[in-house]
Parts: sequence; structure tokens; C-alpha cells
Amino acid sequence: MASPSLNAARTLVLDVANSSGLEDWSPDLQKTKVYERILLDLILGALPAGSRLDEQSLAAHYDTGLAGVRDALGRLALEGLVIRRARSGTTVAPLDLVELRQGDEARVLIEPHCASLAAKHASKAEAQAMYEVFAEGEAAARTCDLPALVAMDLRFHALVARASGNLALARILIPLQHKAARFWVFSFNGATEQELLDEIEEHRLVARVIAGGDAEASRNAMLRILNVQPEAQTRPHVGAA
Repeated sequence: MASPSLNAARTLVLDVANSSGLEDWSPDLQKTKVYERILLDLILGALPAGSRLDEQSLAAHYDTGLAGVRDALGRLALEGLVIRRARSGTTVAPLDLVELRQGDEARVLIEPHCASLAAKHASKAEAQAMYEVFAEGEAAARTCDLPALVAMDLRFHALVARASGNLALARILIPLQHKAARFWVFSFNGATEQELLDEIEEHRLVARVIAGGDAEASRNAMLRILNVQPEAQTRPHVGAA
């Protein structure tokens, strides 16, 4: 499979920037579009860990103004995906395994709860949008279209977080998902088409149970996406008080 390229012929819509509920990050704003394009390139490794990000070069590449690039980098810095220093500029954050483990532990606590809340609060349109994220999933799996699969995954998890109705949790969860995605892309190297299709179906199952309003089933389905068996969350600890 070819390496992800900065010169992708098409623009993939992530629709994650406004998942925090911040009005000044509307999907229609130029800074939001730049943020999502840089985010995807960071996750795909087109902007490698440790590389220096020149604002002028980024503005030229993404065909936008410096203000939009600076706003996007500012938000990415808050998420911990880039590091900004006064005299040395902006660099892509390193891939930190300890941070990944801690982030995964937080996601296991937060994201299944968001799924259960979504089962209680999501509208029919929101649940349908979660399911339709993967409308082109089979085609992407057949060709191992990594940018498309990553974009679908990010959009799906953002929709679940938003549908929970708890913006405080969404603000915590979305950046954790973005960091985890930088590592998740490596799993594609040995993934078969069937494994990718199975992964897509697991996500669709979450959408279906959320649409059905079953909070516990939604929680359990999300746990399985996170590679945690539901019983592992309820099993009592030996020697616990």
C-alpha cells in the first residue's frame, strides 16, 4: 500500500472540529477546514512525528491564509498533537506509548458511557448519521483506502460523542480519539479486507443499538470496539474491600 500523501486528490470531510460544541469552530469556517486537513495528515503520518511545521509552507500547501493555519495549529497544540515553542516554532508531537496507554484507559471509562448516553438522547437523524458514515466502507476496505477509513472512523466517534448530549465529556474524548488514531493506522499494515469489513460492521452495530435506545447494549458494543470485553469491566477485583 502506498504511503499517505499530502497531495491527496480529494478532500475528506471529518466533521469533528465542532464536536466540542464551540460555536467559533463551525464546519463552514476556513480555519475548521484547515484544522481537519492538518489533523488527517498528522494521523496518517504525512506530517511525521518530530517534523517542524512552517506556517508559510502550510498556508501555501492548504491554499489558505496564515490566520487559518495559526488558529488550526493553536487548536492542535491544545489537543497535544503539535508542540509550539516561542523561539523554536511548531513541531509534530512525538508518538508516546505511555501517553497512548493512559489515553486508552481514559477512553475505556468515557466512550462506552457516551455511547450509553447517546442511546438515551440521540435523535433518529443522529443515529442514522452514525450508520451512514460507513456507506462507502466496503469500497474503502477492498482498496485499503487508509485516508477514507480513518476519516470514517474519526467522524463516527465524533458523532457518538456529540450525540451523548454531554459536551464536557465530548471535549475530553475527541482529542483522546485523535491521539489514538495516530497509532491505530499502523494496524492497517497487516489487516486483511475481511478484518477491515469486520471492524466496519462492529461500528455499524454500535449505531444500530444506539438507534434502538438500549443503553447497556450500546455501552457493551462500544467496549468491544475498544477491544475490551464487557465482563472485564464488571468482574469484581480479588481482595477488594
